[in-house]
Amino acid sequence: MSELEREQAQRRAARITAFREELDELRREQVLQLSEAQEQAVTAHHRQLLTHYRQTLDIDADARARQLSLGMRLASLFGALALAAGLFFLFYQFWGLFDAIAQVAILLGSTLGSLLLCFWLQARDTSGYYAKLAAVLAFVCFVLNLSMLGQIFNITPSDKALVPWGALALLLAYQCRQRLLLVVALLCFGLFVAARLGDWAGWHWWSLGERPELFLPLAALLLVPQWLDQRRYPGFAACYRVVGLLYLLAPVLVLSYWGSGSYLDWSTGWIEAFYQTLGFVLAGLTIWLGIRRGWGDVVNTGLVFALIMLFAKLFDWWWQLLPRYLFFLLLGLIAVLLLVVLQRWRRSAPGGAQ
Repeated sequence: MSELEREQAQRRAARITAFREELDELRREQVLQLSEAQEQAVTAHHRQLLTHYRQTLDIDADARARQLSLGMRLASLFGALALAAGLFFLFYQFWGLFDAIAQVAILLGSTLGSLLLCFWLQARDTSGYYAKLAAVLAFVCFVLNLSMLGQIFNITPSDKALVPWGALALLLAYQCRQRLLLVVALLCFGLFVAARLGDWAGWHWWSLGERPELFLPLAALLLVPQWLDQRRYPGFAACYRVVGLLYLLAPVLVLSYWGSGSYLDWSTGWIEAFYQTLGFVLAGLTIWLGIRRGWGDVVNTGLVFALIMLFAKLFDWWWQLLPRYLFFLLLGLIAVLLLVVLQRWRRSAPGGAQ
């Protein structure tokens, strides 16, 4: 089963539901009346189509199925996290009872076993929920494997462990269509690149958090969906864009209030002023780009960042000068003003309400 086919079938089912509802409204308003034969033909065709989709592609054909599907996704996510945490604490609870050979065998066996379980479920689970749960579990086993093998053989911790972690997370993400693991992979690779850049600049990799500018080059993740087609993997392009924006905007936000962490040879005040200005410019460009390209995830990320920058700046300006009630009243008025501006912007967009 192709995930793209499943998404297309899900959208078709949503259009069928909307068509039925609109047809009922038109019938009540006496705008359109289908003949009995036409209505039966349309209903039979839709019923046959939805039955086929349910049986072959496991789609959510109605509101009840969509609600249950959401619950299943949440259960799968929390189940994976709970199993991973349980496995982690299980290892540490009884780890001292085994000798080194048994420890290595357990680590290798758990990693290989969880991977085989993941691939076995992925081949048989049409819904994908169990396979995604097993994928997260396999990744956690692999992380524990490398971490605890390093402890067993007294290997110095290294940022290079992020590479195999990220590689496995990326493999499982694309194999099981697991967006959570894709984000984890991008974080692993991002931390590794930042650590390498810091090492070349003379910083130990443990200190990469002290130089936020090391993460700025990772904004290139924004371009990955432009180079590599992600349409077969729903939601993956949005993950690349959002993580890339976080690598770009988060360091700017940090440096706008912590100028001493910058490589720029300026005074702290000038560095913070520069990054505050840059932050507002980048937020505006992000929102503009998202609207222009129709990327809702980019628009939302830009709006959230702009609001954080704005309210942080207002806090700097007015928190010490104004009474608390007046400060929060002004924040509320600014929020209402932003709401009015965004509403006008939405109405002026093509297809917006007039």
